[in-house]
Amino acid sequence: MNKIKREKTGNKYDSYNIRLSQLITTYGPGGIVDFEDQPLMVADFNYWTKYNIIHDERLEKILGVDEFRLYKDDSENNGVGVPFIRFPTWYFCPKCKELKSLDEWQNDYSKLHSDNKFMLKPQCSNPQCKKSKLVPLSILVACEKGHINDFPWVEWTHLKKGQICKKPELKIESNSGNLGLESFRVKCKCGAMNSLAGVFSKNSFEKLKIDEKYKDLFKCKGKLQWKGIENNKKKCGLFPQTILRNASNIYFSKIETSIVIPPYSDELNSLIENSRYYDALLIAKNMQGQMEEFIDKYIESIAMEINKSKNIDIIESIIKRKIIKEDSSESIINRNTYRLEEYNALMGKITPENFSTRDFKIDHPIAGKKYGINEISSITLVKKLREVRALVGFTRLNPPNNYIMGKDYLESYESKVVDIKPKGGNWYPAYEVRGEGIFIEFDSNAIDRWINNNNEEIKIRVDKINQNYNKDKSDEEKREISAKFIMLHTLSHLIIKELSFECGYSIASLRERIYCDMPGEDDKMSGILIYTADGDSEGSLGGLVKQGKIEKFTKIFKNAIKRAKWCSYDPVCINSKGQGRKSQNLAACHSCTLLPETSCEEFNILLDRALIVGNLENDKLGFLSSYIL
Repeated sequence: MNKIKREKTGNKYDSYNIRLSQLITTYGPGGIVDFEDQPLMVADFNYWTKYNIIHDERLEKILGVDEFRLYKDDSENNGVGVPFIRFPTWYFCPKCKELKSLDEWQNDYSKLHSDNKFMLKPQCSNPQCKKSKLVPLSILVACEKGHINDFPWVEWTHLKKGQICKKPELKIESNSGNLGLESFRVKCKCGAMNSLAGVFSKNSFEKLKIDEKYKDLFKCKGKLQWKGIENNKKKCGLFPQTILRNASNIYFSKIETSIVIPPYSDELNSLIENSRYYDALLIAKNMQGQMEEFIDKYIESIAMEINKSKNIDIIESIIKRKIIKEDSSESIINRNTYRLEEYNALMGKITPENFSTRDFKIDHPIAGKKYGINEISSITLVKKLREVRALVGFTRLNPPNNYIMGKDYLESYESKVVDIKPKGGNWYPAYEVRGEGIFIEFDSNAIDRWINNNNEEIKIRVDKINQNYNKDKSDEEKREISAKFIMLHTLSHLIIKELSFECGYSIASLRERIYCDMPGEDDKMSGILIYTADGDSEGSLGGLVKQGKIEKFTKIFKNAIKRAKWCSYDPVCINSKGQGRKSQNLAACHSCTLLPETSCEEFNILLDRALIVGNLENDKLGFLSSYIL
């Protein structure tokens, strides 16, 4: 746990605890944390004062940064820590029913407390309420560009009147005779009144039948509260959507993950930066037109000094990116392109024998036939791995496209991702996880034969998922989901669930990483990596690797298939024509296939166990149906 502190007055602080992983994932900049006494928004990471540096050369290159930063708690040394911003800013008193902005409550509080003018915990200033705790309102508005703001309470209250009074004084009233939002009304002292009925309907503000000038008051203000900017010069202009503060679609993190493989390691970066010849390059950095000459002159000397002469090409690429800011030739790539090197490393193809690292260690792959599973080509026991997870941005209302990577994608309008890179900065916030895993490589030829033998039935199911997935997406974000990917993804879920049943692992402590080529790609991939998601004792003591050995994994694999044959919700589940978020799953539900969303890289979509075990009409449809027939 890390103590995140918010300044009070002088050297006094109010402390809040939050996990470091939450700071990078669930509660990044712009995310709202509901603490016990009040909700707070995480401020921009540009305010960090203490941090450690993390390197992953491959991920740095594609994101166009020089490093990643891991927050370092400095609260014990009177450090400010990670600051929060008070949001939402509208509160009401449950006793007197008054509804005001936080500034108004603060002004009332200051008049009564001249010795301590900062209201640490929001409370009502009305003497009759006896310091009643103020309640933050849960209704907010947000737009697709990532902006968020308080609900326009004043404007909505005066909607029917068509004109806002000079000094609005609002109260919330409820009518016990009605149900739902219709029972709540906001009333102003001037007599204007409006209920909350219809505020959550789609395009509720845009469809208002009122004067256009008054209608413009409901447009998004474009505020970026987490950056400390109250009034932006650029107006948004979109009509926002009403949303609850604790809604799941209020904040979607855009997280890029990478397995650190040799020789792209933090160790290699540190060796290069500590070289005396690298210091000479930094001194010559401002000598225009001579950097290439200096790099060519010193590159071999640096390689020899750090005893990595056989990795001179990698060393050269690292130095060029750091010194002359050489951009990647591919600024927008898909996830498959990025993972190809990982796939080859996990199969033992590109790991140099002379390059040892504490970040990555594997055993020689074991043939699948030794496990008695012909559909598996090989299994690799990954004894050590290190994963870097970098937060690059977030979206609201709709999740980001995690399949597309690259700095240019973050900057494109279609992405709808709010890039959180600090202005003028060359880093993203990140944290690392060390653990172990099991890598399973499947026989691509066997998968092709299965698809060809059941082409029509498989095509119908896959087309349905593709149609639901790509609906309302721009051409840039559309993606072709193959039958092989759905099968591998579903099988990964089944194996993770079985590991939990058989071995006692908590499902949330395991993660998946799917390696699957897209149709038309030259480089073929058909693999699954199941690995520990946390760096605690459960993820680093060899327990998962042990489950990958022949005497154990064969039973785990076959039991996972047999267990998937029936779901407690069958026949409804197996006959489903679409379930889950936007019907992007077929035969997959919480009882049989779904995992905690932290374990699934696709947020529990693109699943269909019928492609594993068949369905009621055709029990031979599945890729692994033979194990249950």
